[in-house]
Amino acid sequence: MSDSNFKIEVVLGSRAKVKILKELAKAEELTISLLIKKTKLNHSVVSKHLRQLTSLNLVQEKKFGRIRIFRYKIEEPKARSFRTLIDIWEGL
Repeated sequence: MSDSNFKIEVVLGSRAKVKILKELAKAEELTISLLIKKTKLNHSVVSKHLRQLTSLNLVQEKKFGRIRIFRYKIEEPKARSFRTLIDIWEGL
């Protein structure tokens, strides 16, 4: 999905994506194992949504050997605005 086709429904229409983004926004960086633990979602669901969120440029994947770390891209305006929405609604 290209950034020009990005619609907010893509993110807000999925509870799993919102859970993942909330955890990443709070922690800034997490391994996939910690995301699974914090969101209580299974590996395949988390992996699928992380790929989508990476393609939407809201998350960045960094690899260190076998370890994959996912970073919330706060420097991106859409990610920053989503973080603001979370802050307002949930007082992070």
